[in-house]
Amino acid sequence: MTVLVTGATGSVGRHVVDHLVAAGAQVRALTRTPATAGLPDGVEVFEGDLEQPQTLRAALSGVERLYLFPVPGTAREVVALAEEAGVRRIVVLSSSSVLDTSGDNHSGEHHRTVERAVEESGIEWTFVRPDEFATNLLWKWGHSIRTEGVVRTPYGGAPRVLIHEADVAAVAATALVEDGHAGQAYVLTGPQAITQVDQVKAIADAIGTEVAFEEITPDQAREQMGHFMPPPVVEMILGYLADAMDNPPVPLDTVERILGRPALTFARWAADHAADFAHRRETVAA
Repeated sequence: MTVLVTGATGSVGRHVVDHLVAAGAQVRALTRTPATAGLPDGVEVFEGDLEQPQTLRAALSGVERLYLFPVPGTAREVVALAEEAGVRRIVVLSSSSVLDTSGDNHSGEHHRTVERAVEESGIEWTFVRPDEFATNLLWKWGHSIRTEGVVRTPYGGAPRVLIHEADVAAVAATALVEDGHAGQAYVLTGPQAITQVDQVKAIADAIGTEVAFEEITPDQAREQMGHFMPPPVVEMILGYLADAMDNPPVPLDTVERILGRPALTFARWAADHAADFAHRRETVAA
């Protein structure tokens, strides 16, 4: 069995590669920068870019199964090339945001476009729809924790069911190598609803350094996040947090049902990423 992993050097893709190697699959990895991929021995690394579908031809030749990172602009072309190459199974990294059918959810529209392209192809498919990734905190809070030891955000009491990227990858890899997942759309969450205040505490415990929490207003957050995020994404994030205050999200057992073990906790995620939060702060202190 030959499996092509697109987005192979991303936070989920790397774990997918590792799981597939452990399962004994013949793994190909697509990346724009093969020289710096740093993937396990035995993985065939191909240069290619999902935004330039024709660059995938060599990587797709002889591939039976495909892990597809979501790039909506070229999804139909990529899927057509996969079908032409004889790919029989596609597992898509999607998002729970596709369940929001209001029409103004930026993430939902992004991922729905990719799902639709795959679903209409006739190739066997599985959609992996994680809720919010814990890794989002790296770009939301990482800089202020590393340099100031503080997190500033509104809705401190808002609980989220943050998921470890390793669990998302494990589910995707399982759907790639095992039968019985065709036509399934798996919504994934972490094992617990944890408030933003408690998320900060867990990160502080993981790095062994106090991290302060400062509540700010939604307008202050809007201005702050607007420096590095497009307005639709800012509004989506603030909307999720505001809604969580009145309608706390409920953890799902999907990860445990598929993998046969509990989903990884937020504390485990914080420990796994302690260096990402602590490194630069230590450098500044020195």
